[in-house]
Amino acid sequence: MPKISDSRREERRRSILEAALRCFIRTGYQQTSMADIIAESGLSTGAIYNYFPSKRELIRGVAALVIGDRQIELASAASDHPVGPAEIATLLIEGVRAHAPVQALVQVWSEATVDTELRGLIQETIGGMRETIAGALEPWGRTHPERLPDGADPAEWAREVTPVVLALIPGFALQRTMFDDFDEERYLTGVGVLLP
Repeated sequence: MPKISDSRREERRRSILEAALRCFIRTGYQQTSMADIIAESGLSTGAIYNYFPSKRELIRGVAALVIGDRQIELASAASDHPVGPAEIATLLIEGVRAHAPVQALVQVWSEATVDTELRGLIQETIGGMRETIAGALEPWGRTHPERLPDGADPAEWAREVTPVVLALIPGFALQRTMFDDFDEERYLTGVGVLLP
């Protein structure tokens, strides 16, 4: 059997992750079975397990895909101009809103509180996003020293505020999942008001 190219292999891997993402959006992480993902992908069981031996590996891949795409969007915005906390939070929230399985994210975060392996996976995935956010905030801090506490080092300030900016995303996801009357647009407007 001929060996497939690296680009074709990556295409197939992404296709499987996108099928898993659609399933997680539709029924949530806990309720999605490997059989559901196999059916959604249209591939054979062997093809799926060749790329992802377990649902846990799939959620790791989906998280890396979703976060990786957000990192690319953030890096692209930051290449144009220094991006501040409100713009970063809004960009990431809009990306999660449009492309992430928000209900499944909440389920996975909840499960990670009692599952050390899953918690490690989340920490690993979010760690890269923290670095991306801090790296984007530092130039903004250098450009806007009047917005920083007196004498604050922009790099240190960026590291301090990164967890706060990042926390706005799970706050959005949790409220969107839990409250029927949650107003997504008002939340985004509030981010701009809170972080002018």
